[in-house]
Amino acid sequence: MSDEAQRLVEDAGKLGVPLDRERAAALLLLLDELAVWNRTYSLSAITGREAMIRAHLLDSLSAWPDLAGTHIADVGTGAGFPGLPLAVVAPERHFTLIDSVAKKVRFVAHATRRLGLSNVSALQARVETLHPPVPFDTVLARAYAGLPALLASARGLAGPDTRVVALKGRFPHQELSALPQGWRLQRCRAVQVPGLAAERHVLLLVPQGAGKG
Repeated sequence: MSDEAQRLVEDAGKLGVPLDRERAAALLLLLDELAVWNRTYSLSAITGREAMIRAHLLDSLSAWPDLAGTHIADVGTGAGFPGLPLAVVAPERHFTLIDSVAKKVRFVAHATRRLGLSNVSALQARVETLHPPVPFDTVLARAYAGLPALLASARGLAGPDTRVVALKGRFPHQELSALPQGWRLQRCRAVQVPGLAAERHVLLLVPQGAGKG
């Protein structure tokens, strides 16, 4: 195992994420592919290798403990974060990665093929237009929108048992004070992403009445 992969395994472990060398190698390959595409398509403003590991891979993996169910939606996935790293470490779950920007969805589809992932679907769409017949178990969002806008946009993806997992920087006091009717904050975890000198919080939001009784 390379030193880079070994550090990734160790840092993922600090987040409570079990990572073996094969999956660590897959995650690093994802960054290789992103770096190549980024030169032409400007998919991410983060280009330094170490910064990409921290801000893309480890930050994405911080949501792993809050996933539930087998059908996961990643809304506003961008270049595939947090959905692609989570799909690598959770092959038993199926991830639908959604973005309205064509070049980002093309990269997600390319990376899915390159990594040999059979549990990822890439979908170009505006989230608010989607109303699948079966709700998702978990809806993920990182840097998508404020919580009120996120919950409004994802309404068509959610059912009475759906959880929304939002990756945030600072604790969003103001956004939480304006949650749409029918939603509540069930849990918030302050997360220390290894090597990242910034606040991180993972919020778990559920429909009113979920998880009671």
